Amino acid sequence: MRIGVMIGPERGDSARKVSRMLADVEWAESAGMDTAWVPQIPTDFDALTAVALMGTRTTRIELGTAVVPLQAQHPIALARQALSTQAATQGRLALGVGPSHHWIISDMLGLPYERPAGLTRDYLDILDAARSGPGPIDVENRTYTVHNPVDLGTVAPLPILLAALGPVMLALAGERADGTVLWMADERAVAEHVVPRITKAAEAEGRPAPRIVAGIPVCLCRPSEADAARERANRILGEAEISPNYQRLLEYGDAKDVGDLCAAGDETAIAARFKRFADAGVTDLSVRLLPIGEGRDELVASKRRTREMIASLAAEFR
Repeated sequence: MRIGVMIGPERGDSARKVSRMLADVEWAESAGMDTAWVPQIPTDFDALTAVALMGTRTTRIELGTAVVPLQAQHPIALARQALSTQAATQGRLALGVGPSHHWIISDMLGLPYERPAGLTRDYLDILDAARSGPGPIDVENRTYTVHNPVDLGTVAPLPILLAALGPVMLALAGERADGTVLWMADERAVAEHVVPRITKAAEAEGRPAPRIVAGIPVCLCRPSEADAARERANRILGEAEISPNYQRLLEYGDAKDVGDLCAAGDETAIAARFKRFADAGVTDLSVRLLPIGEGRDELVASKRRTREMIASLAAEFR
């Protein structure tokens, strides 16, 4: 199991976001992390722009988006941006995409949230044509009619990972993509729901075993502080649980909320939780660092302790 770390804009002054993200990815590469995963927060920094910038400060680490909402832009626009970013990162981009959630697409953007799986399938027709280029993209399907030349080609294989939570999307991810990016999936949900469905679909199409990227919060702390860490996870990360998509995914596992997904405690406890995810079939673990403490200094120190421990575990699980 490969271990990566989430790097996002978080909160704070816009002028300082870029320098903070670049410092974090420089640490991730120097610490030997396998991947840096950049979330696309609806209200904040553009994930693919962040990945392109990170490519200028790194040479080895894979850089992934987790994930870019499909409905927010035309597939030609996303293909052009992804191919440009892949070139800027010397072929190290892993493009995570998905149909997002109704509260983003409908409530925030005012766009229809209909046929998410069907739209994704139609969108992939165009992305697949783009990543097999350069050349003309001629696609006519239920959603799009596209006749657009593209002079950009891939500088290396460009993996596409789908945010797939339900049975239909997991089947589509196995049939058409290189894997899935998960959030709110515990070990049982991965082992009994995600892996069987996506693997069966990939095998039926003669495709390689798909990547299973699972995101979880992690906090290195004293065992007596583990409950406080889980409470903090629920407080700062719990808003996504309102999505029916995540609610349905939780029903496949034992976790009731994001706090239950949090790997919190000492190094032994966290390593044991990581092993359970690896045994469930996770190929890539995406760690969301969750510091605890009173005040900035304690939070910064907690983050540093957690990420140094994660780096040591990454070598063991590779």
